[in-house]
This record gives sequence, C-alpha cells and structure tokens, in this order.
Amino acid sequence: MLHYEGSLWLTDGARRWGGVDRVELLAQIGATGSITAAAKAVGMSYKGAWDAVEAMNNLAGEALVLRSTGGRGGGGATLTPRAERLIASFRAIEAEHRRFVDRLATLGEDASDDLHLLRRFTMRTSARNQLAGTIRHVAGGAVNDTVQIELNGGATVVATVTRDSTASLGLAAGRPVIVLVKASWVILALPDDRLRVSAANRLPGTVRRIVPGAVNSEVSVGLDGGGSMTAIVTREAVNGLALAEGAAVLTVFDASAVILGVTD
Repeated sequence: MLHYEGSLWLTDGARRWGGVDRVELLAQIGATGSITAAAKAVGMSYKGAWDAVEAMNNLAGEALVLRSTGGRGGGGATLTPRAERLIASFRAIEAEHRRFVDRLATLGEDASDDLHLLRRFTMRTSARNQLAGTIRHVAGGAVNDTVQIELNGGATVVATVTRDSTASLGLAAGRPVIVLVKASWVILALPDDRLRVSAANRLPGTVRRIVPGAVNSEVSVGLDGGGSMTAIVTREAVNGLALAEGAAVLTVFDASAVILGVTD
C-alpha cells in the first residue's frame, strides 16, 4: 500500500506563521513556562527558539509569546490567548490533514504519479529550461560531485555540484530531481561527428520555433528523447548556422551550468 507523509503550515494571506516544529515550540513554552526548556524539548538551540518566536510574533502582527525577566525564578515565558487559540486550530487542522493524507494512499499509483507532477508545477524559478529526471549515479570529489541524471525522455545530463549541495539536497541514485538550465547558457551547434567541445552535455534535437529579436533570437528545440530546451543566441549565429524550423541541432551546455532542484 502507498504511504504518504505530509507537512502542514499555517498561513493567513501573505502571513506565514508556522508549521509543526514552530507550533510544537509554542506548545512546549505553554507547558513549561520556559523558552530554554521548550527549546530543549523540541531539539532547538536557545537562540534558534528565540529567533522562531520573534519571527512568529512579527509575522502574526501581535505577540504570541510574552517573556518576563528577573525575579527569584529567573523569569519565564507565557503564551498569549492568541497563541493558545493558534495551537488549538493547528491541532484540529492537522488532524484533518492527516486524514486527507491517509486517504491519498487509497487512490492508487496513478494518483501518486499525478501528485508528483503537480508538485513540480509549484516550483518557480528564473531558469527557462526545466526538465524532470532521476539521478543514476553520484561520483564524489574533493570539492565538487558529478551527478548523472537520466531525463524522463531517456537522455543523460551531467551536473557538477558542490559536496555541500549534494548533502543538503540529499542527492543520491534513484532520487527524482529537476534539471534547470538558463537559456543563455545553452549553445547551439550543428550535428557533426567531428565536433569537439569541453561541455559535458550535448542533447540532439530539432528546431521547433525561432523568435527573432533586435540583437538576440530565442530558439526552441524539441529534444529527440522528448521535452524541449530554449536557447538565446545572436541573430548572427542563427544566420551563420542557417537555423530554421525542422533543422537538426545539438543543445550544448556545461555540467557547471546545470542547477539541480528537488521538490521536497
């Protein structure tokens, strides 16, 4: 049976108050009367807990936690009625959210695939080219790692990322990723067995559309394995390569030009 995990955040218009971790911090402050004790209970540093409290206070537009200082007990912290109501609302919404997530597991594999696709649609980026794929291999290096990705159409893309990025994104074989490449980083070339370039990625395709500009032109290429890429090249390059709709081309870009994104 499919199993889903979901996270819940509370928002009100443009205001984002918090999710499970922050609400649990509020609950522990209410239970212990101490930010220090609450931070320890949820596995946060004292500074991290206070940063979270201040962020919630600011984003809520009113105080959720009141701090008292001094006194024989060394001071403490209390929740405002607004914070207590917020916790109660979150718990009720969280219960409904859990029921919803559990219900997803009964919808089958097709619904699972659709959910993954919808999640990709929510990503917003300035990179024009966005291709879905799956990591096949990660080769570790002293500073940078080389990541080999198989696109959904079957083509292979190589990306060079820092080891920190590999760790923070959880990059490993089998992990779905989004390949991002800015259109200005894509070079177009004519198919030629003698073509020798240092760029690691060369994806064959066919010109679908050319949108001319005063200086540069936008060229859309349908990749042979499926999907498309857009390149921004000079008008002189379009003319020099005799590019036209239906022409066979290679989209060429370096491994360092690839940005990898994950949706979870």
